[in-house]
Amino acid sequence: MEIKQFPMGESVYQERLQNGLQVVLLPKPGFAQTFVTFSTHYGSIDRVFKTNAHGNYTVVPDGIAHFLEHKMFESEKGDVFPEFSRYGASANAFTTFDLTTYLFSCTDNLHENLNLLLDFVQDPYFTDANVEKEKGIIGQEIQMYNDNPDARVFYDLLKALYQEHPVRIEIAGTVDSIAKISKETLYECYETFYHPGNMVLFAVGGFEPETVLDWIRENQAKKSFANVPVIDRQPINEPPAVKTAQTTAHLAVSQPKCLVAWKDAAGPMSGHELLERELYLGVVLDALFGRSSTAYQELMDEGLIDQGFSWEFERAETYGFAVIGGNTPDPQKLTNRIQAVIDDACQTGVMEAEFERCRKKAMGRFLTTLDSPGYVARGYISYLFRGAQFLDTARVLGEITLDEANRHLREYFAPERRAVSIVQP
Repeated sequence: MEIKQFPMGESVYQERLQNGLQVVLLPKPGFAQTFVTFSTHYGSIDRVFKTNAHGNYTVVPDGIAHFLEHKMFESEKGDVFPEFSRYGASANAFTTFDLTTYLFSCTDNLHENLNLLLDFVQDPYFTDANVEKEKGIIGQEIQMYNDNPDARVFYDLLKALYQEHPVRIEIAGTVDSIAKISKETLYECYETFYHPGNMVLFAVGGFEPETVLDWIRENQAKKSFANVPVIDRQPINEPPAVKTAQTTAHLAVSQPKCLVAWKDAAGPMSGHELLERELYLGVVLDALFGRSSTAYQELMDEGLIDQGFSWEFERAETYGFAVIGGNTPDPQKLTNRIQAVIDDACQTGVMEAEFERCRKKAMGRFLTTLDSPGYVARGYISYLFRGAQFLDTARVLGEITLDEANRHLREYFAPERRAVSIVQP
């Protein structure tokens, strides 16, 4: 077992088991709660792939990663949720563009809940009947998201930003795409992406790491697995320019919603470079549009935005985007004002005082979240699959400079990479 020490006083215990499973443990002495995630590097964008066992690429229906996540909770004995409840745990799962995670939190019975998590995720049960039944359930979920203005404005934005990248496709897929899913396709995706060698077990909270690692070793030693498949994801050729400059939908909303976004066209990125990119753009966007910024106060005073106005920057290995916006009575005016703030900043740069304030604010926010096991677990796993170290955030924030921040600002916000998504009443 390898132990890594971090400046904030955190110690991370790591081991890769013989079957390939990576175990990462972050003990928090004095914490009552433990948060455990079991994650696979498999998300909605993994729709075209092949392994060393097959010569040709396999194309699977959109939404299958999310569909598979739903089906994993059903075993031959029934639904697994009541079992977690019996041991006092709260369980859940989620699928993103690039990972799928199963999780639980508990204050007691960690051993029992840990075994339950490992066992149900490593024992799939798909039948023709239960797959067909799930299509109706997920179909209703898809329709709900189609009618949800926040989901609609966001996914329409991704469709406008991206021409080829599958991040433009809804995580749950469409009613037509999930109709093509069969139990055979589910098993194929499961056997490809749910091998222990493509997965990470992460735990954070009040436990003894040596004891928990022994429990995991014992559980995995009872099971046999095939050799780790070598997964080849088909390369994605995404042009720098956006697909559509502006898109508009009409839904039952009381006032319009407007999101303005820029696509990151820097190419594939991982590790320290990716973490640094996220932190630089995050500090820049907070300085320009955060709640203490001049722009935010002016837009609020003019009634162009409300408390829902926000910014976001996400960077993954093959995609990235900056998003600014929220509710507004005048989407076009808000778009113009956001662009004007960006244009002025590109000319003058972010002021040093604003940069320092937002850098320190990001540092404080990160250090505070280390007391939230759920936040730490999600952040750690997300960065791990992108080759980065979540706990390096504080160190990198301490090293970033104003000159580099302004360089990122001027290089990033190119007009040809901007798209606008609007939902009108």
